[in-house]
Amino acid sequence: MARFLARRLLETLLVIYLALTAVFFMLHLTGDPVLLFMPTDALPQQIEQVRQEMGFNDPVIVQYGRFIGKAVSGDFGQSLRYQEPAMGLLLERYPATMELALSSLLLSLVIAIPAGVIAAARRNGVYDGVATVLSVAGQAIPGFWLGIVCIVFFSAKLGWLPTSGRGGLDHLIMPAATLAAYTGARFVRITRSTVLDVLSQDYIRTARAKGLADNRVLFKHALKNAAIPILTLLGLQVGQLLGGAVVTETVFAWPGVGRLIVQALLNRDFPLVIAGVFTIATFVALINLVVDISYSAVNPQVRYA
Repeated sequence: MARFLARRLLETLLVIYLALTAVFFMLHLTGDPVLLFMPTDALPQQIEQVRQEMGFNDPVIVQYGRFIGKAVSGDFGQSLRYQEPAMGLLLERYPATMELALSSLLLSLVIAIPAGVIAAARRNGVYDGVATVLSVAGQAIPGFWLGIVCIVFFSAKLGWLPTSGRGGLDHLIMPAATLAAYTGARFVRITRSTVLDVLSQDYIRTARAKGLADNRVLFKHALKNAAIPILTLLGLQVGQLLGGAVVTETVFAWPGVGRLIVQALLNRDFPLVIAGVFTIATFVALINLVVDISYSAVNPQVRYA
C-alpha cells in the first residue's frame, strides 16, 4: 500500500507539472497580453516599456524557468487585470464554487442512486422507462438552456427565486438544480447498468434463495458490489464541478472559479489562468487518488501490489 501511495503521489506531481507547462506555452501562443491594457493610441516606446516591466521581453524559456521557480513556492505573480496576487483572487472564489459544486453533487446523489437501483430492480417496467428517458434528457439538455428556462419560469413569471448572484439558500436552488440535472442523469445511467450486471451474479440469487428482503439484497449486496464504477464517476464529477461549472456560473452570475478563469482567458491574464489550472489540476489529481484508495474499502477483493 505504501508503495502504491508513493507512486500515485509522484504521478500526481507529474500531472500537475505537465498541466502547468502545457498551459504556459499555449497561452504564449495566443498573443501579446500587453496590447489589451494599452490604449489604441499608445506609442511603441510606451508599449515596449510596459512589456519590459512585465518581463515579456525575455525569451520564452527564461520566462518559463522563472515561472516554475516561483510556482514551486505557490507564487504565480499578480493578475494583469486586477493587479492583485493571482492565487489570492482564486482562493476568494473557491468557497462559492465549492458551495455550488457540493450542493449539486449531494442533490444528484440523493436522487440518482436510489433511482438507478430501483430502475435496475424493475427492469423493462414503467419506472425503468421513465428513469431512462429522464436520464437521457438530463444529459441531452444544454445547461445554459435549462438555466435560462428556470430563470424565466421561477424568477420572472412566478417570482419565487432570485435571478442571479450568491446569497442565501434561495440563490443556490436554481444553479444547484441545473448542475444536478446533468450530473444526476449520469449517475442514474451508470448505477442502473452496474446494478443490472451485479443482479445476474450467483451470490445475488443465493441471497434471494435464503429469503432476504429485496431491499436488503439491492442496497446491501448489489449496490455495494456495483460501487466501483459509481465511485469512479463520482471522482470525475467532483473534479469537473470544483474546476468550475463555467456555463452555470455564467448564466446565474455565480461568483465562482470557472467564471473567473474564463474572464482571465479572454483577457489573456496569464498569471490568473495558470494559477487556476494549478488549483484545478491539484484538486482533480488528489480526488482521483482518494477514489483509488477507496476501492479497497468498498470491495475487499481489490488489492494494491
